[in-house]
Amino acid sequence: MYGHDLKSVMRYRIDKRECRSRLRAGSHSFYAASLLLPAVYRQPITALYAFCRVADDEIDAAGARAGALDRLYRCLDRIYAGRPGNCAVERQFADLVLTHRIPYALPAALFEGFEWDLRGREYRSLSDVYAYSARVAGTVGVMMAILMGVRDEEILGRACDLGVAMQLTNIARDVGEDARAGRVYLPAELLVDRGLDVHAWLADPVPGPAPGYATRELLRCAARLYRRAEWGIAQLPFACRPAIFAARLIYAEIGAEIERSDYDSVTRRAVVGRRRKLALLAQAAKAATATRRCDRAPILNEARFLIDAVAEA
Repeated sequence: MYGHDLKSVMRYRIDKRECRSRLRAGSHSFYAASLLLPAVYRQPITALYAFCRVADDEIDAAGARAGALDRLYRCLDRIYAGRPGNCAVERQFADLVLTHRIPYALPAALFEGFEWDLRGREYRSLSDVYAYSARVAGTVGVMMAILMGVRDEEILGRACDLGVAMQLTNIARDVGEDARAGRVYLPAELLVDRGLDVHAWLADPVPGPAPGYATRELLRCAARLYRRAEWGIAQLPFACRPAIFAARLIYAEIGAEIERSDYDSVTRRAVVGRRRKLALLAQAAKAATATRRCDRAPILNEARFLIDAVAEA
């Protein structure tokens, strides 16, 4: 996608810096983990993050909702036709698509998750939340694994597990913020089973037994998926493992912070402090050298279509 002349080389460097700045501004946790990646993997993964971040921001931008999704799909079609727009993030992602054979179905699934947000989709069951998480985060895990040269089905399944676990953690952390925006990603069945009138609660979101219980259950599911993901991380190129273990540990620590606050994510937002992050980065470097037993757990049903898309590409 980039030429070899001086102008193209300079454009690539400028585009690379822009993607890096978006990562640093958009996710402190992922940025910290990315510092452990060797440069040969860091830039492609940074470009992937920037593309996903820009797409997410496009959906969230005030006043842009009506045509945002159509614009994203037009952008994706341009990229896969080899004609990215005059935009650093589009050019960088187009380069990834060409170099790493990323199936169209993966970013399209991400956009489908965004569409669910725009439509205000309700998530009745844990399976519904898994399906959403597979789209908005499992896709990213699978694409990251592809950028690391992985196309094995079992390893991609574990990469998806990690992405879904991180999204479940995000949902558990953002219960109050989402509720104040009129959104609920906690499984409605868990809330109703504890006697909560969800619509009334949205009018005045406060901590209580029902949201606390649902948050706890979501984090238990995330913990199981984090454990399953560890074997997959251990199959990645050795130089990549510390960074991915770091992301796994930092996000799991967010869940631990929520637990320490008695599962109140309505009035509080869990944060992992700088000192603790540094300790987890050191722990990740050690974890990367450990031998892991193969986890033969089946791929999540809700994510199976992502793995099939890679196999068919």
